[in-house]
Amino acid sequence: MDVSHLLDQLNDAQRQAVAAPLAPALVLAGAGSGKTRVLVHRIAWLIQVEGVSPMGILAVTFTTKAAAEMRGRIQTLLGIPGASMWIGTFHGLAHRLLRRHWREAQLPQTFQILDSEDQTRLLRKVLKAMDLDETRWVPREIQWFINAQKDEGLRSKHLKDEGDATRRQLIRIYQAYEEACQRAGVVDFAELLLRAYEIWRDNAELLAHYQARFRHVLVDEFQDTNTIQYKWFTLLAGRTGLPFAVGDDDQSIYRWRGAKAENLNQFRRDFPAATLYKLEQNYRSTGTILKAANALIANNAGRLGKTLWTAGEEGERIKLYAAFNERDEADFVVNRIREWTDQGGARREVAILYRSNAQSRVFEEAFLNARLPYRVYGGLRFFERAEIKDALAYLRLISSRADDTSFERIVNLPTRGIGAKSVDALRDSARAAGTSLWAAALASMAAGSSAQRASQALGAFLALIDRLDQEINELELHERVDHVIQMSGLIEHYKKEKGDRGEGRIENLLELVSAARGFTPDTEDEHIAAMSPLDAFLAHAVLESGEGQADEWDDCVQMMTLHSAKGLEFPVVFLVGLEDGLFPHQRSVADLAGLEEERRLCYVGATRAMRRLYLTYAEQRRMYGIDSFGQPSRFLSELPVELIEEVRPRIQVSRPTFVARKPALETPVPGMRMGSRVRHGKFGDGVVLNFEGNGPHARVQVNFEGPGTKWLMLSYANLDLI
Repeated sequence: MDVSHLLDQLNDAQRQAVAAPLAPALVLAGAGSGKTRVLVHRIAWLIQVEGVSPMGILAVTFTTKAAAEMRGRIQTLLGIPGASMWIGTFHGLAHRLLRRHWREAQLPQTFQILDSEDQTRLLRKVLKAMDLDETRWVPREIQWFINAQKDEGLRSKHLKDEGDATRRQLIRIYQAYEEACQRAGVVDFAELLLRAYEIWRDNAELLAHYQARFRHVLVDEFQDTNTIQYKWFTLLAGRTGLPFAVGDDDQSIYRWRGAKAENLNQFRRDFPAATLYKLEQNYRSTGTILKAANALIANNAGRLGKTLWTAGEEGERIKLYAAFNERDEADFVVNRIREWTDQGGARREVAILYRSNAQSRVFEEAFLNARLPYRVYGGLRFFERAEIKDALAYLRLISSRADDTSFERIVNLPTRGIGAKSVDALRDSARAAGTSLWAAALASMAAGSSAQRASQALGAFLALIDRLDQEINELELHERVDHVIQMSGLIEHYKKEKGDRGEGRIENLLELVSAARGFTPDTEDEHIAAMSPLDAFLAHAVLESGEGQADEWDDCVQMMTLHSAKGLEFPVVFLVGLEDGLFPHQRSVADLAGLEEERRLCYVGATRAMRRLYLTYAEQRRMYGIDSFGQPSRFLSELPVELIEEVRPRIQVSRPTFVARKPALETPVPGMRMGSRVRHGKFGDGVVLNFEGNGPHARVQVNFEGPGTKWLMLSYANLDLI
């Protein structure tokens, strides 16, 4: 392929980035702007035009799939076997480095890599050796702590206890875990990068070798890099390297995972000679969708700044539907999907995007009832999720003590000191006597055949199940489910699992209460009608988990969280649940950085849509077992009114218009509303949380980045809108 043909495939901005001079470069690549094409063509340019050896290029992507795609495209462009080049994920390349330099890394040549479950098991052994109780020192929580330190480049010896006894013990466990890994010759995922960084940092000769070899370091999705990844990258680039970073600060949505969007700005400080290139032409969405996305993200401060545009059609206006409740919302989506397919569209071209996994349940029910095949992308159906199975196991054992599967699942969940050996002994006894595990446990207690500690723990578990059975006997179905979830200890158990994952599990458990409240047995079937409400609900849960979800290759509607949607595109997108407290999420509303990340998440969701974008919210929503009357998301009020078309319900109901719903509080500062970013002469930047009073005595509540939350008199605060 000649060079001119290589550049002919690109637009002007892409061409400038691909053919950039040999110097540090930062490419700000908007959604749908062809960043992968630019990366691949940059590599081809370096090899074909600049005469760089393929062995002198290192390219980093964030997923194995993306790395494989890049290698394949390079092979197609240049005929060079991509497998021979250093193209891979951060962890994959770090692993390759450690295999080559296992001696310098102080590892055995045959070192093994621990996955997440292996890491948990090893931590359990460490805790046992230290005689620490797992109910107090939860392995998953400690695992999160250790990995977070490694992601920041910190060993146990670097940490200070800061006078905190709990932190002091965590540091000791971290140290013992490091020693156990070293003895066993194993590394976890976080260790791969940390140790790869350390062998360069501590071996000047080795670092100089790789700096001379890989002068051209290209990194994709740069906004998703964490501290150790950035350190590893900048150490390799050094003073003589020619780094080529591609990213989009507006699509940084993994702060909870340690990603730092500010690494884009840090790159410009560390490489002041770097040229900034912007890819703003979008090849995915209509002009209307892009204008809405631009208006939304403009409310975030500190952006490097870009404006997406398209040479394609303006397209139709964005549809907004105000549902009466979550079921009306799901029915609306079903009906619009049917309209799409009736017009010749495929179901696989439609995506439902939601903020929380728990929102999927109502849509799953609606799709099952409508016989509309669907697939939960990157996740499990609601009733297949581990935490839901845990709660259902408690309910099943309460309903039937002979349910051995449920007994085994929850006998030590949450951890209560009943180990695998105790369960094995019960299983042997039950098999020999031809009884259930429950009966074997009762017999073991009566005979005193178990060790005292295990016997006490087992007795407490049996008593818990019996007590829960008595306590829920007179309650409504949803109250039964709620009581068991709360009193079983599952909520507290999952609270110990840090970050979004633990919070998501709790939300799912509470959503199970909503499922029970909305459950209506099939009274037309005499066998089901004869069942108790609890047994009918448990049977319903099994049936729902066993059908409905289509295979990956089937023509089916795609359902996923907004985080899972990044990097994907669909002709039709439904962005659902746009209510304050749900999206933006409640925990982020009062946090400036958190609110901006939620807005970026909304921006990512909107820019997944190619032709049609639907936005929905519910005036009343039953979620997590509670009925609530929410306010439309503040993000809706940030969209230009002329781009929105309200979809009216079929029945005529007096309902305020979209314009009227937009917050319009009268304040001394025109245009200020909840969610506005403001600046104060003394306190700095903040976000408006609330208003109180009116006229000269009106007050405003602002959450400032430094001082925190403060109430100020609007007349004297001299707040400036940012």
